[in-house]
This record gives sequence, C-alpha cells and structure tokens, in this order.
Amino acid sequence: MMIWSLWLPLPLNLPLNLPLTLAQVAPEPPEIIRMQEVRPLPGQINTVPVFNSNSPELVLNEGILLSTLSPQGKQQPEAHLDVTFNGYFDLFGHHIAKADPPEDLRTLYWGVLLHNPSPQAVTVDLLQGYSYLSQPDAPFITLPAWVENPLGTIFAGPGSRVTGAMLRGDRPPSDFPAQVMVPPQGDAMLLTLPIPVRGLDSPINGRSTLLKLRSNGPVQMASLAQFAKTPGTGDNSNTNTSLNADTNLDSQPEIPPSLEDWQALAQTGALSTPRDRVPTPLDSTSGAIIYSRVAGVALGSQWQAELTDANSQDLTVPTPGTAFSYGISLLHGGTLGTGQVQSGTMVARYPDTAYQAHGNYGVEYNLTLPLVNPSGSPRTVTLALETPIKENTLSQGGIRFFESPPNRIFYRGTVRVRYTDDRRLPQTRYVHLVERRGEQGIPLVTLNLAPGDRRLVNVTLLYAPDSTPPQVLTVQTLE
Repeated sequence: MMIWSLWLPLPLNLPLNLPLTLAQVAPEPPEIIRMQEVRPLPGQINTVPVFNSNSPELVLNEGILLSTLSPQGKQQPEAHLDVTFNGYFDLFGHHIAKADPPEDLRTLYWGVLLHNPSPQAVTVDLLQGYSYLSQPDAPFITLPAWVENPLGTIFAGPGSRVTGAMLRGDRPPSDFPAQVMVPPQGDAMLLTLPIPVRGLDSPINGRSTLLKLRSNGPVQMASLAQFAKTPGTGDNSNTNTSLNADTNLDSQPEIPPSLEDWQALAQTGALSTPRDRVPTPLDSTSGAIIYSRVAGVALGSQWQAELTDANSQDLTVPTPGTAFSYGISLLHGGTLGTGQVQSGTMVARYPDTAYQAHGNYGVEYNLTLPLVNPSGSPRTVTLALETPIKENTLSQGGIRFFESPPNRIFYRGTVRVRYTDDRRLPQTRYVHLVERRGEQGIPLVTLNLAPGDRRLVNVTLLYAPDSTPPQVLTVQTLE
C-alpha cells in the first residue's frame, strides 16, 4: 500500500507533515470504476527556470530556505546551490509560520535577496506577481464544489488566490515594484514580506507567492527567513524599500529586517531547521512514497498543447456513453497507466528535498481541444476536471472514483474555459473548483455538436498550491 505523504493539504491549525499510519487510515469507501482510456498529455513542459522555495514548509527558525548564491566565502557553503538566472524566470514560494512556543508571537519575515555577480548593474523586471497570506488575505473557507468566478473574488487559501489572480492577469499589488536594480557585484531585496501570527485565534499563518520575472543580466537569489526585531534587540533601522509590508504593532513595535540583516544571514546562516521528511528515491519499488517538498531550481513554467487524434488536427468526440481523459500533473507513482511523469526536472536541489517538482505548483496548463463530431447524429459533449484515485497503473482497466469521496480536498482553484457556445458566440468562463480525493468532476462546459460540427475549446489553469495530484481532463459524450 502506498501512503501519500506531505501532499495532504491540512488546516493551518493542525500539526503539519505528520506521516500517516495504517491505524490512522479509515476504511476506503466503495469505488466506482469507469472503464475508459487515460491518455498522456501531448507536448511537454517548457524550460523556463523556476526558483522554487517550498521546504521546509513550516518555518520555525531563522535561516536559509533556498539559496542559489555562490558557496564561495560563505560560512555554510552547503546551503548555496550556485545557480545563475538570466532572462525570463519564475519564482514560487510557499511557507508557513507558527508561534513556537505559543507565546512567541514575533513576526516571521520572508525575504528574497538578489545578488548581481557581474561588473555591470542588472535590472530585474516584475512582469506579473502576487503574494497572499492565509490570514487575512485568503482563509481556507468552505466553498461549493463548482462556482462561477467571473471577478476573481472566489478563493480558498492563498494558493487558490495567487493562481487565480495570475490566470486572470490581475494588476499586481500597488506596493510591488515594477523593477528592481541590482548594483554591480552587489545586492538588493526583491521581497521583504511578513507572515504574522499575532492576533490570530490559532497562531499559525502561511504565505504563497508567484512571480514572473525578467533580468537583463545575471542574478542569483536567496530565500531567507528572519524574525522581526524589537527596540533593544538589534538595529534594523535601515529598512529596504522594495516589497515591504506593514508589521503588527503592540507595546513593542516590530522592526523588519534590513538589507544588511539579510546580507548577514546569507553570508553566515545555515539551512533553516527542522527539515521536512527525506524523499523516497525515484528508483524505489516498494513501501511508502515520500515525495517531500521542493527547494531548488526546477525547469518548467507552462505546458501548452493541442489535444488531437493521432496524425490529425481534430479531436474526435467519444461515442455516446463513453469518455477519455488526459492526465494533469501526473507524477512518479501516479501516472494513471500513461507512463507519463509531468513533474518539472530539478536542475539543483538540496539532498533532503524533492527529486522532482512534484505537483508542478504554479505551472500553467494551456490546453486546446479542437472537438469534432464526424458522425451523422448530434452529440452532447462535456468537459470536466476530475480527481481520480491515484495509482500508477489502471489495474482494473479504468479510472477509479469513490461513490462518496472522503472529506480530503485534493484540488481547489480556478479554471478558465474559452469556447464557442451553441449559439456560435465566443464565451470565456472562470470556474472555481473544489474536489476531494476520488471525486468525479462537474462539467466545466456542455456542448451540443451537430453532425460534422467542429468546436474549439481552450482549458487553462495554473496548478494551485494546496492541491494534490493527479487530476484528469475528461471529454465525455452523454448517452
């Protein structure tokens, strides 16, 4: 029996990263087996580098979360991966702060330091970007399984909100700089953002961030964690002017870390502890799979593909009463019989973190389906995103769902569907989905295709943090 570890989204008031034991696993509910084909997704993920800071997820101590700085001259050289970015690259970050002990309510700051190793100034442009806290920006509220989201006001959790904003192309927050200049062989702060816990019913909070960036020269980066200072604990008066946010104030006003504080941490600091669980080697063939969390540089920010029949420009709809699906976020140990692993490749990582970018958090899936009905009869066709039971092979000849899915949310996020409706009018629909493990999906769109009709449909989503792979995009023709 394979046990899913570290990908189960947990409420923020519960302990994190607890391994499941057989005694804790409730009996599985009855299953539905849908006899159908699951197809590998055409194309491949692109090669845009992603600075992916997600381990340790729960940050209890100051330290380095991810550094691609040069190890040369550093007190802890093993904490620095020595990777340089130049041109287009993305940043994904997700970390949680928790008061430990409960009376320690200092604000944890998350900072991203930019370093320019070259003798010329480098400019980093923020093309698009968002960062949200679990509380108060995007609490984990209960939402319907399917709800229209035309204005982007529907979300549950910071991952859902961040990817929804990116999908819609919303305007970045006004305090985000359009550009950061990094001096020759010098440093600048890209981000300095708080993860406050003071004043919360349960002193635990998380932050998710997704940025699209472009540099006109070489830059290296460090993702760092540091607690706010209070008067008398250190001189942090020189706060930086990039993405600073207001801190919580009580009888002892908090002072955010300065550029000099971040530089000192990068120079002398070690990897933040405690660490997440060590991943299972990819070549392991038995026992539980521990995927662990990502800390490193991954390749891939978008998967763009046209889904067609072999040697054709069309996608023939299924015969009545049948369906086929394409895998979404397929991963090692969960290929659903396709043999396809979609996880981004890690070009640099720490030895105790994920071997691949499992889940492809923040990756855009942009899929076009040129549906055609070649038959002489009308067809009613639906498209749905679904969350089948994870397995590597379709051992029973079809994908498996639960009759009554357990209350374990495996997907929540907004999906955009663009299509021509039955009146031949172009439509764009944003739908926020919440799906549990083993849950069949509610159709995103239903089309009535006349004989010989051809209809173009585009489905786009950014794989949202707090989701658990795999999913499938299903095309079904009703009886």
